[in-house]
Amino acid sequence: MITISLCMIVKNEEDVLSRCLESAKDVVDEIIMVDTGSTDKTKEIAYQYTDKVYDFEWANDFSLARNYSFSKATKEYQMWLDADDIITEEDKQKILKLKSELDTNIDIVTFKYNTHFDKDNNPILTSTRGRLFKREKNYVWNDPIHEYVELRGNIYYANDIFITHKKEATYTDRNLKIYENQVQEGKKLSPRSLYYFARELKDHKRYIEAIYYFEQFLEGKLGWVEDNIASCYSLALCYKMLNQEDKVLKSLIRSFNYDAPRAEICCEFGYFYINKNDYQKASKWFLLATHLEKPNTLGFLLNDYWGFIPNLELSVCYDKLGEIEKAVLFNEAAAKYKPNSNAVLYNRNYFASLKQDKSY
Repeated sequence: MITISLCMIVKNEEDVLSRCLESAKDVVDEIIMVDTGSTDKTKEIAYQYTDKVYDFEWANDFSLARNYSFSKATKEYQMWLDADDIITEEDKQKILKLKSELDTNIDIVTFKYNTHFDKDNNPILTSTRGRLFKREKNYVWNDPIHEYVELRGNIYYANDIFITHKKEATYTDRNLKIYENQVQEGKKLSPRSLYYFARELKDHKRYIEAIYYFEQFLEGKLGWVEDNIASCYSLALCYKMLNQEDKVLKSLIRSFNYDAPRAEICCEFGYFYINKNDYQKASKWFLLATHLEKPNTLGFLLNDYWGFIPNLELSVCYDKLGEIEKAVLFNEAAAKYKPNSNAVLYNRNYFASLKQDKSY
């Protein structure tokens, strides 16, 4: 059985740290806790689970802190979690099974990462992250923000194991400020950092600046294909907010340069035509989205677009087109993904009222 060092970096995480460590303590063999300047009870909580608690002076660089945490590990594999992550009971059992069966020639193990959820706790955003790293290979973290370890060597993709991100902290501009400081200091951003800087700007509704950095990223032609597609999608959303319709379509079409159509791209075409009250054209794009095969990708998957959303929007389109029977069928197709959706339930009542009034 392999052994695992859990390596974490924390600051002012008293509200969530115990929850995280309680969920992880039985699947790891060592806990390394690196504190970057807590002023609450974070360290006190950490000491309840490990005596390996270290102070590290924060330097606006997550990779530096994570690499320091990795340097303190003594077990065969290094594992990372954020303080607001948890491991469910089901996934704990899967990790324990993995520990007993993993071929020691494996250098990296990836897990799925669920980071956003709907009101019924269904994951709506999922990605794949390297989660276990063989210590003797001396893997390092890169980039100050949205840090990552390059996936190289013998990799095992544990696609049935999930880490669950239960974010409690409020939305901040911490990451944006770090990027802005780097730019002001004349530091060259890596292609990945250009992409994430653009995302931060978009999230803060600074759309014109976001467009500039998404374009810089794409024009550099050094980005990961998944980030290229996501950049085209984000550009379309930025132009949409700026009411530049022609550039919305061009950005969506641009994504086809990198891979087959993605469901969220097709749905955005659909919304474009819905906004023009052209439900016939909109329905074609939503229908295409329902026929796409979900890609086996390491990138972020917007899960609702791969089933629920296009079926729900097809129900709307066909209702507007007067094809009520089709509208009902697609609403029920959406219900297969989210039976408790308020929209699905509302539509059911609406269609029932039409039937009662003999409108169809």
